[in-house]
Amino acid sequence: MRPVDDYFLNQKEPYQSIMLCVKSIILITLPQVEERYSYKIPFYNMDKKPMLYLNVLKGKNYVDVAFVQGILLEKQFPILKNDNKRKQVRSIQLKNIEDLDHNHFIELLLEASRLLSKSKKVWANIA
Repeated sequence: MRPVDDYFLNQKEPYQSIMLCVKSIILITLPQVEERYSYKIPFYNMDKKPMLYLNVLKGKNYVDVAFVQGILLEKQFPILKNDNKRKQVRSIQLKNIEDLDHNHFIELLLEASRLLSKSKKVWANIA
């Protein structure tokens, strides 16, 4: 079994179900994405650049669906939050699967993919 699959199977409910649902939406929406296990969490990369990752932060009661260049997406997608005062990463916090608007999430994935494909670097150039 791959380490990334192990990661999902070792999650407690409801986190496991939330993550598996999000994973399936990502892989269906962006079939070219590469699922990897890095820094002990699942990452989804495009053209060898990390686009987003899934995590359950210690002491938090939600799945953090974190977009690496989220700062470039937060105006268009106000659902993205700056949790833990991160410089560029913005995320959606899901306490249950019903919190996820599938259609809106697909739009977000497509836009994140478009931005990353135009970017030469992983991190956004911000002033």
